[in-house]
Amino acid sequence: MKKNINAIILAAGKGTRMKSEQPKVLHEILGKTLLGYVLDAVNKTDLIEKSFVIVGHQAEDVSKFVTENYKTASTVLQSPQLGTGHAVSMVCPELENFEGEILILCGDAPLITEETLKKFIEFHKNKKSDLTVMSTVYENPTNYGRIIRDGDNLTAIVEEKDASPAQKKIKEVNAGIYCLNWQKIKPVFSKLTNNNSQGEYYLTDIISWGVKCDFNINVYLLEDNEEVLGINSKADLAEATKLLNQKTINKHLENGVMIVDPVTTWISADTQIGSDTVIYPSVYVTGKNKIGKNCHIGPFAHIRGGVELGDNVKIGNFVEVKKSKIASNTNACHLTYIGDSEIGSDVNVGAGTITANYNHFTKAKSKTVIKNGASIGSNSVLVAPVEIGEQAVIGAGTVVTKNVENKALAVARVPMKIIENYVKS
Repeated sequence: MKKNINAIILAAGKGTRMKSEQPKVLHEILGKTLLGYVLDAVNKTDLIEKSFVIVGHQAEDVSKFVTENYKTASTVLQSPQLGTGHAVSMVCPELENFEGEILILCGDAPLITEETLKKFIEFHKNKKSDLTVMSTVYENPTNYGRIIRDGDNLTAIVEEKDASPAQKKIKEVNAGIYCLNWQKIKPVFSKLTNNNSQGEYYLTDIISWGVKCDFNINVYLLEDNEEVLGINSKADLAEATKLLNQKTINKHLENGVMIVDPVTTWISADTQIGSDTVIYPSVYVTGKNKIGKNCHIGPFAHIRGGVELGDNVKIGNFVEVKKSKIASNTNACHLTYIGDSEIGSDVNVGAGTITANYNHFTKAKSKTVIKNGASIGSNSVLVAPVEIGEQAVIGAGTVVTKNVENKALAVARVPMKIIENYVKS
C-alpha cells in the first residue's frame, strides 16, 4: 500500500467525568499518555504519512506533548468545540488538495493496535469503499452510538441520547474509527447540522449523508471490543490499565519470560524482555525499557523508564532504576536507587546504595558511571557527576564526591569511637 493516508485524531474534549485538571488524553497508563498510545499505534502501521491532532481543552499542553514527541504529527485548534463533525472540519483547510484516504480515530482509546488499524485500512481498500466504519458488539452498549442497518447495509449511526427505545437495544455500536475517501467525503462536512439533543455537529451524521449520496459504505466488525474501550472516567482508566497489562503479560509469557505472579505484576507495553528472565511478584515497570535474557527482577522492584539491562542482571527487592544502562552480570539486589547512570558488567551494588543525581536548586540531573568489575559497598552515596573506575572498591557507608581510579579503594567515614561505661547501672 502507498502512503497516501493521513490520520485525524480527536483530542479536544475536556473529559469532565475524569474530574481532573489534566487534559483527558494526557492521563497515563504505565508511564505513557492515552494520546501517545494512539499515535504510536498509528505510526506503527507504517501506512500513515501525517497525523493531525485536534486540540481544544488545554490545547497548549496537548500541543506541547505532540510537538515534543512526534515529528509526523501536528495539532489543529478547535475553538469553540461544537462536536466531532465540527472537529474534523477544522482540518479541511490543511487537506484542501489532499487526495487519498483519511483515518479518523479518538485520542482516548489507548488499547487500539496497529494490527487492527492495518486490517481496517486493508478492508476499506479491498471493498473500494468511500466510507468505512469500525463497529463492535457490547452486551451493555450504554453510552455508545448504535449501528443502524437495513439488512446488511449501514444506514445511520444514532447517538445514545438521540436513540429510540428500540434503537437502544441494539448491541452493535460505533467503535469511533473511520476511513474516508477524502475528496469524495470532504464536501459533506460543510453540510452537517446540529439538529440533535446535544446541539452539536456529529461526525456520525456523515453516514446518513453518504447514504443519500449513494456512496459505497461498509462496516468493519471488530471482534475484540476491548481494543476500542474509550476512557471517560478514572474507573475506565483503571480498567484499561488492567486490560492492557494483562495483554502485555500474556505476550511475555508466550515469549519465554517467567512472570511468577501476573496479578501483582505491572509491565508497560513498551518494555522488551528477553527469554528466561524471571519477574517476581509486585514488580512495577513503566515507560520504555529493554531487559535482557536470564535476568531476575524483584520482588518489589520499580523500573521507571529509559532503562536498559544486559543479560544475567539482578535487580532485587526494593530497588528502583530510572534512565540507566546496566551491563551483563551486574547485581543490585537490595534497597537501592539507580538513576541517570551507566553501570558496566560484573559490578556488585551493595544494599542501600544511592546515586544522588538530582540538584534540587538547579533542577539538573547528573550522570553516575560505574565501570566493569567495581564493587560498591552497602549504604554508599555516589554524588553525581562521578565516575568509579574498573575494579574499584567503595567501602561501606562512603559518600563519594569525586572520581575513583581503577582498582582503587575509596573510604570516607567518620572514625568510630567507643565510649566505655556509657550506660550506668
